[in-house]
Amino acid sequence: MTSPSERNLLIAVDASENSKKAVDYVGRLLGGVGGDFHITLLHLILEPDADYFPSKEEHQIWIDQKRKESMTLLESYRDALIAYGFEGDHIRVLTPIRFCPSISECILEQKDMLEYGTIVVGRKGLSPKEEILLGSVSSRLVKLARNCTVWVVNA
Repeated sequence: MTSPSERNLLIAVDASENSKKAVDYVGRLLGGVGGDFHITLLHLILEPDADYFPSKEEHQIWIDQKRKESMTLLESYRDALIAYGFEGDHIRVLTPIRFCPSISECILEQKDMLEYGTIVVGRKGLSPKEEILLGSVSSRLVKLARNCTVWVVNA
């Protein structure tokens, strides 16, 4: 028997082609198969250091613009999942503004807060040398994740 959290998928996305492929993969794999899947599309807005903005007003303008861009992106992914057969009321969009020294750790924190059993991410096309030097969010997620499944879509 599966627990409710196993039917909860957290899809961490950005504006990359790999994120679009991850959303499409979930849609093709699970869309319309029934079941009580709940999906959260997560796009982290990475907050710069406080001294990055010369004024509070400029900081607020930046936040408003990033939220608008993020919501447009997430709604397009939401629409894609609905087209694949997911119920619209089972798809949530989430765009927290966070200071994230490690994006993967911020994703895992969100997963824990939401009690999700599966994280889905697209894999960035780094060469093995680049991955060693730069690291990757998907690699760190696989390494750090506990009590969940991580799907890394490499399409």
